[in-house]
Amino acid sequence: MALTKLPKNAITDGSIDSDKIEDGTIQAVELSGTLSEEKLATGTIENAKLSNSTITINGTSVSLGGSSSVGVDVNWQSVITADGSTTTTGVAGNGYFIDTTSAAHTFTLPASATLGDQIAIKDYAGTFASNNLTIDRNGHNIQGITNNSLINTNKASLLLVYVDSTKGWIYAEESNVGDLGKAIFTSATGGTITESGDYKIHTFTGDGCFVVSTAGNGAIIPTGGPAVVDYLVVAGGGGSSLGGGGAGGYREGKSGCAGCYTASPLAASCGITVTSTTYPITVGGGGAGQPGQSSGSPSIFSTITSAGGGKGNWYFCAGTPGGSGGGGAYAGPLAGGSGNTPPVSPPQGNNGGNGSPAASPANAGGAAGGGGAGAVGQNGANNDPGNGGAGVTSSFNGTPTTRAGGGGAGGFSAPGGTGGPGGGGPGGLGPDCSGGAQAGTPGTANTGGGGGGSGRDGVGGMNCGGAGGKGIVIIRYKFQ
Repeated sequence: MALTKLPKNAITDGSIDSDKIEDGTIQAVELSGTLSEEKLATGTIENAKLSNSTITINGTSVSLGGSSSVGVDVNWQSVITADGSTTTTGVAGNGYFIDTTSAAHTFTLPASATLGDQIAIKDYAGTFASNNLTIDRNGHNIQGITNNSLINTNKASLLLVYVDSTKGWIYAEESNVGDLGKAIFTSATGGTITESGDYKIHTFTGDGCFVVSTAGNGAIIPTGGPAVVDYLVVAGGGGSSLGGGGAGGYREGKSGCAGCYTASPLAASCGITVTSTTYPITVGGGGAGQPGQSSGSPSIFSTITSAGGGKGNWYFCAGTPGGSGGGGAYAGPLAGGSGNTPPVSPPQGNNGGNGSPAASPANAGGAAGGGGAGAVGQNGANNDPGNGGAGVTSSFNGTPTTRAGGGGAGGFSAPGGTGGPGGGGPGGLGPDCSGGAQAGTPGTANTGGGGGGSGRDGVGGMNCGGAGGKGIVIIRYKFQ
């Protein structure tokens, strides 16, 4: 008779180990009750013999008997040193130490994200306040808003976790980021500072520096001020001989703040985005009047350069190109100089007028006016010197002001041309000026107006053309 059962006293505790039992031979139904600890020898049932031999922690499978860290699952990367030209694109699961000692930095979130993705960021050197960190949302919301984030407090630490398409990335942990949601406005020094409502206006009538200490975060926090400034950059006007001097190039940029001020017809629909740095300012001087007449000098702010006005030329000479062109002299006819040279959009000025052909009698010819920002210079005709082209008007500094008018041509035994509105100098007439011709009037300083042409008499007296007016640079931004 086969043995089907072993008496209890036939098996001593621990005498049956795993080597004596074939895999799969003992089923749960064949056991009455449970096996107590003393009935099993140490190590007799391996983890691999269990139907559930692993557990899952933070999405990672861990075998029984293994180990795993529980908490923020971040793989910290080597320190990133900002250089002002490169950016960092984050990878989910990584942590980033960012050193902005020398420059600001942009950190771009991943293009794709799923629930639970995490990214950690730490201010390595404690310099986020002086050189900010921008978190580029890369198409996702941040805290439910379609804006980038600006981190501008020293020693900031944060953990971003992706939730869904509505909230996008949220800040699950924050430390030293108290200004994350604070409205920040641009702050700067340089030039003569005035205010118009909520806007500060920096006026430069000579070379200097526009020093930005803080750039606004209006593009990030809707209630803040933008890091975009409006600009008005006018170059020096051209000097004159006989034809009127061209106005200095006129460039204006308005950043879309409706109702802030009435801009000129030449204003571009965008300003310049600034950072916390120093921007050198160049204010162009006006060109010399005859003798030795010359074109005006450029004015410069950041990426904006306005060209100096073209000089109005001597008898038998064409006008010179520039921001606005100088007027042509007579006896040709002699063409005016081209405006908007070099070309920009919107255009910075207009052509000078054309001088008249040689006249009979010889002293009846007419030189042409210099171009202005708003209109071409008037052509010359016999006994009728051309007027300077009109400038344009803007309320950029809170008061409607016209700038960049062309100079009027000098008269030849006749009254000179009228200077263009906006600082263009009127032309002189003959005879006067030490028995020769009457002097042309200089362009108005800090308007970029062209110089007025010298008058001329029948014996050739013509040596007192007007100088061009100096330019100006004005910068405007929201400060509260």
